[in-house]
Amino acid sequence: MVNHKSASSDPPKLFSKTNTDEKTKKEKIAPPIPEPPRRVLDIGAGGAHSKNILSMNNDANQLTVGRNITLNGKIVACEKLIVEGHVEATLNKAQVIEVAQGGYFKGSADVTEASISGKFIGTLVAKDLLTVRKGGHVEGSVRYGRIIIESGGEITGDMASLEETK
Repeated sequence: MVNHKSASSDPPKLFSKTNTDEKTKKEKIAPPIPEPPRRVLDIGAGGAHSKNILSMNNDANQLTVGRNITLNGKIVACEKLIVEGHVEATLNKAQVIEVAQGGYFKGSADVTEASISGKFIGTLVAKDLLTVRKGGHVEGSVRYGRIIIESGGEITGDMASLEETK
């Protein structure tokens, strides 16, 4: 026997619009992402940032030329030059030049201090101290405030104290 009431009743609504459809739509829309806070950088005249740029007491003003590197040209705004490779250049107004063992510098350098463990060829002015370490070789014109030549260090060429040249 067939129940006519159930056959005549409305079929279930499969695609009806209900509250669940609205929830699904809301879930599909991503919530807004808040903007991250912005950093404020003060670069006004005399600010801390400009003082850091002008400060010469940090490693940011140091140039190291590695063993397998060759560098040619003029080096400016360098507080400390470390030469482990091959450099042919002019270096003016630097604080320190270090030519490491196996390093080679050809050109001119006007510095406060120089430490030579490798080879330096050219004109060297060390206003305060020139140290020629064991195995170091300086060839050319050399002027210095004070000088230390370790046993095994060599200087060939024209050499004079800055006080003598005055």
